[in-house]
Amino acid sequence: MTDVTDGVLHTLFRSDQGGHEQVVLCQDRASGLKAVIAIHSTALGPALGGTRFYPYATEEEAVADALNLSRGMSYKNAMAGLDHGGGKAVIIGDPETIKSEKLLLAYGRFVESLGGRYVTACDVGTYVADMDVVARETRWATGRSPENGGAGDSSVLTAYGVFQGMRASAQHLWGDPTLRGRKVGIAGVGKVGHHLVEHLLQDGAEVVITDVRQESVRRILDKHPGKVTAVTDTDALIRTEGLEVYAPCALGGALNDDSVPVLTAKVVCGAANNQLEHPGVEKDLADRGILYAPDYVVNAGGVIQVADELHGFDFDRCKAKASKIFDTTLAIFARAKIDGIPPAAAADRIAEQRMAEARLH
Repeated sequence: MTDVTDGVLHTLFRSDQGGHEQVVLCQDRASGLKAVIAIHSTALGPALGGTRFYPYATEEEAVADALNLSRGMSYKNAMAGLDHGGGKAVIIGDPETIKSEKLLLAYGRFVESLGGRYVTACDVGTYVADMDVVARETRWATGRSPENGGAGDSSVLTAYGVFQGMRASAQHLWGDPTLRGRKVGIAGVGKVGHHLVEHLLQDGAEVVITDVRQESVRRILDKHPGKVTAVTDTDALIRTEGLEVYAPCALGGALNDDSVPVLTAKVVCGAANNQLEHPGVEKDLADRGILYAPDYVVNAGGVIQVADELHGFDFDRCKAKASKIFDTTLAIFARAKIDGIPPAAAADRIAEQRMAEARLH
């Protein structure tokens, strides 16, 4: 038995991070496709989660990513009130060099072979146009273009959901569900972040931004002259004097042993996935009196949208569901206070409870 196989089997069958129902290794040599589809849970319904296309250093790293991401989707979908379990797929390789119509069609056939147990959508390295191709081979592809019966870009509702999480955080901490007059810092003003800027300005917030791509910053500053300020980098942003809310909207791991001790904000609520770099960071935040709105709860607008696509997309219906992120976030803060635990742990408990109750029926 190889080390790779042993590592995968250990995670699946013997570790606390395991418990997955099914892991499928997919290969189509003609197109160069090598993929992993991980189904963590179907307790609440068919597993739903995106397809990540990434040049992993090793196959073991790819499998580990699929396992971790699919488990995270179970929690995200449960907290979003969706009738879906958690799943995730990864395609191994550089999408810039190996992505092709032939490969995507082959991938679509593998998704279809699971008979609806797994529903896919976009993720890092895959886009609406890719899902249009995948959907030619399977009924279980969402995140398609409007021309192909889909909902298109999901970043609009993702940003809206994060804004609802911020409003709930303001309600919990300051007794008023508004960011009016509050200084909010956004790290990453790309697909989701630039929509979040609009919500905050409309609400009367003072907005500070940063992004590794200067053109993204320039676009915001040009659109809102004098209303938005920019700082050089994330390190400068989190140390900004008077900052009240910090919104990580770029890469994961934004909350770590280096950033948490110097954070000036009293609230962290952003769109980035996997913001806590490692277990224990949520306690460090709580010990510093910083309110953390769990990322997978507040950034669920996108998954709410792609799930709705299966029933014939209706934007107003989706927006109404994304609005409930406000109530869900408040419920998490209340549970955290009652149980004496950080909000991230409270969110996990609520999600696990919903999944456990579903298994009993």
